[in-house]
Amino acid sequence: MNLKDGIEREMNRIISILLRDQAHDGSWNYAFETGIATDTYMIILLRSFEINDERLIQALVRRIINNQDQNGGWKLFHDAEGGDLSSTIQAYYALMYSGYLHKYDPRIVAAKNFIIEKGGIERAETFTKTLLAITGQYSWKSLIPLPIEIMLFPQSTPLNFFDFSVFGRANIAPLLILSHFKYELTTSRTPDLSDLYVNHRTDRSVKRNEDWRDLLNSMKDQLQKLTAKPAEITKKAVNAAKQYILQRIEPDGTLLSYFSSTFLMIFALKALGYKSTGHLISNAIDGLKSMAIRIDDDIHMQYTTANVWNTALISHVLQDVGVPSSNPAIQRTNHYLLSRQHTKFGDWVLRNPDTMPGGWGFSNINTINPDVDDSTASLRSICKWVEVKHSYQQAWIRGIRWVLSMQNDDGGWPAFERGVNKKWLALAPIQGAEYLLLDPSTSDLTGRTLEFLGNYTSINKDSPIMKKGVTWLKNNQRDEGSWYGRWGICYIYGTWAALTGMVAAGETTTEPSVQKAVEWLNSIQNKDGGWGESCRSDIERKYIPLGESTLTQTAWALDALIAVSNKSTPEIDRGILYLIKNGEKDDWTTRYPKGQGMAGGFYIHYHSYRYIWPLHALSNYRKKFSENNSRQTPD
Repeated sequence: MNLKDGIEREMNRIISILLRDQAHDGSWNYAFETGIATDTYMIILLRSFEINDERLIQALVRRIINNQDQNGGWKLFHDAEGGDLSSTIQAYYALMYSGYLHKYDPRIVAAKNFIIEKGGIERAETFTKTLLAITGQYSWKSLIPLPIEIMLFPQSTPLNFFDFSVFGRANIAPLLILSHFKYELTTSRTPDLSDLYVNHRTDRSVKRNEDWRDLLNSMKDQLQKLTAKPAEITKKAVNAAKQYILQRIEPDGTLLSYFSSTFLMIFALKALGYKSTGHLISNAIDGLKSMAIRIDDDIHMQYTTANVWNTALISHVLQDVGVPSSNPAIQRTNHYLLSRQHTKFGDWVLRNPDTMPGGWGFSNINTINPDVDDSTASLRSICKWVEVKHSYQQAWIRGIRWVLSMQNDDGGWPAFERGVNKKWLALAPIQGAEYLLLDPSTSDLTGRTLEFLGNYTSINKDSPIMKKGVTWLKNNQRDEGSWYGRWGICYIYGTWAALTGMVAAGETTTEPSVQKAVEWLNSIQNKDGGWGESCRSDIERKYIPLGESTLTQTAWALDALIAVSNKSTPEIDRGILYLIKNGEKDDWTTRYPKGQGMAGGFYIHYHSYRYIWPLHALSNYRKKFSENNSRQTPD
């Protein structure tokens, strides 16, 4: 095969698909797929509020059933061992509540047997138990020991509400209200889940909950001693939680565009006395419904939309491969992105008070919760227009200032907020506390930000901003040469971001840290020329090979190697050949999650990634090694 011809053919195929799939508003709305959890929660929500949208419920039931494993359980990802207890409880509950399956259906019986074998409801994770408590299936007494008065804890205390990440706050604020009122909502159709209990609890979880309850109650007591009327403190705390929620409702009615926080908000509003038919609850439910997306023959409730993320990445890669910025598709895209730049202050301003808004968020409807990755991605996309149009120049300046202001004191970049990294919060008795409550500097955010600043701005590579970022990456490299990526899977992702960022920031390819990473990437290449990493990596906190290659992870590894190589290598050529030969394949590896939100609980299949990242890697290979592209390679 002529490598040059193969590259051109595959790039043109992907380009044509991307241009075909663009929406009328200039965005790309490829699915943000996250397993079955949101599908199950939607059924339970609709039944709890007696909204009989049978077409949607039936469609979600079909999707849930189609994803059941032979052992009766549901998995979080293809190579997960055994199955996931919490996912299976959620599926069982939703299927029973739907009314379309009865308790003697073989699929329900198989799910029940799986749940009992795995320890029953008592062994479920925090958020599944919370779902059960809200709907009358579990005792509130055994759940998160957070008093609602934490809303009023001053910053001088060891812990206050704003020590949590913005994602954590969005979920915890409604949870505090629900927990305070011990709220339960049941209906005549509520199924009986009592036979899913096996009367078993672990001493460890009980002890840990008691320790946290003692600490927080002590802080609550100290707060109440400041007044002769403790009840007034509690009333103020409830109002503070309510106001926090109400002030962060997006135009589509959702709470910061997240499914989980909106789901909890709906029940919290009900607990506060809001009517089910009132505009706040109705708009929120409609907002969640608007996240439904068709995937093949199924309907899936997305956790959020990914329009800004998809659009920024696709627009940039299309321009990078030669689609002119004057092309109508690119013009529509950049007009869309410009309309999504933030003008409102969000929670990020609490630790960054001297900066004006200017970032971008992840979802289509996101006005107050920007993040660094979407901001740099959007800036890459509009950069060619900065010298042409004044409006883009102003957007560029605001965006750059916002991104620079988000650098942490340790030199790295977080996702949403500066300085939210009290590491001891990772020990909290909450599922995925490390991921839910913290927003630390990460290798993927730091590397990608450095790559943007180094390749797309005029910032001096010797500036403290760049040097501190590089130093953070060097200090956080693992012994074998990789980096952990927080928002992708996982060590391949982090290593790609770190290497491309370091080179863009001026590090030479002979640096020991660079060479160590290159050796690691080469050592994990598969025999077929590709790369593949398991979601188990972020659970076990070490690289776990998938056993198969994936298009996206191959592209990440290739892009990293291309960035640090002066000439092509056999490893790079084999990887490029893998992308050319396998671009059209459709199997479980193309549907395997490449992103994560919470290790062991929340994984993401980005439907856009199979196009974006291979096209990006092929383009960079062509640009850097064009003189060698005409040689023959084995078929």
